[in-house]
Amino acid sequence: MKILTIQNRMGIGDMVIFLPFIEAIANKFNTPVSLLVKENSKASHFLNNNKNIKDIIILDRDNEKKNGIHDGFLGSIKLIKELKNHNFDKVFIFNSSLRFKLICQFAFIRSIHQYPLFKKKEQHLILAAQKFLNKELNIQVNSNPYILINDKDAQYAKSKYNFSPEQKNILLGIGGSGETKRIPSKIFLKFMEYCTKEFDCKFFLATGGRTGEQKILNEILNTKFKKNCIPLDKLEIDKTLPIIKNCDISVCNDSSFSHLSAAIKIPTIVLMADTPILYGSYSPQMFPIIPDNVKTVGHNTLGKNNINPEKIFKKFKEIIY
Repeated sequence: MKILTIQNRMGIGDMVIFLPFIEAIANKFNTPVSLLVKENSKASHFLNNNKNIKDIIILDRDNEKKNGIHDGFLGSIKLIKELKNHNFDKVFIFNSSLRFKLICQFAFIRSIHQYPLFKKKEQHLILAAQKFLNKELNIQVNSNPYILINDKDAQYAKSKYNFSPEQKNILLGIGGSGETKRIPSKIFLKFMEYCTKEFDCKFFLATGGRTGEQKILNEILNTKFKKNCIPLDKLEIDKTLPIIKNCDISVCNDSSFSHLSAAIKIPTIVLMADTPILYGSYSPQMFPIIPDNVKTVGHNTLGKNNINPEKIFKKFKEIIY
């Protein structure tokens, strides 16, 4: 049986969140599934060791210029042709889009399973997926993603970066796709100060190449802590994951690194400044910190300047002891 799963949300975080549901389909039918995802999900960078994924098909649409090969009517025709060539028997569509249903019908996929049509508004990210698979396949799926890291790769990273059990090896996920998610460098620096007063620490600085992210990176490196830091901004994700695997703990913005770290089963403190708490609490490996003077967080909380480094350090000590 050839099965397609469609997860068209953007970004690494959503790909990680949906991973248990995709794997549950593969396990239900005892066969690896194909995955239709967007390039910025970076699925090929961290699912290459996953036995439940047969292959990854890139959905090229919804970019900023709207000129992807699958955008518009002609793009839909092209996608239909591509899917038809795979001869899929079943498809599971993790969205409420009529467009994808029609594409799958015209691709001659006989068995189509999909979220209820036109129900996207206020759709809970995880509960919707759980209800979907419960209804369609009568299975219960927990929200606890797991990414397998090759032991050989992990050992190589351990040797290359001189990981020592005498140190606290800490991933700092200082990057983030949105400016309102990026916690200022002064908060990370204060946390680093607390840490180095009590522990011998090595900090791995994970971020992307955006100007705002590089600014935070350089502000940290231009301090006395530079000697304790190893920047990871030049590495691809697949090269970064074995490094994270060797860390004792992570402290991350609500970004791709918080999702990846938790999925590798590293305790992850997630600094939640401007997105719903769900994104920093769905995994048992996640420990969210919210801004001072608020009861919860959501879009437009705008709390990045009110994350308390003392609270981060307190949670850090609770976890490592």
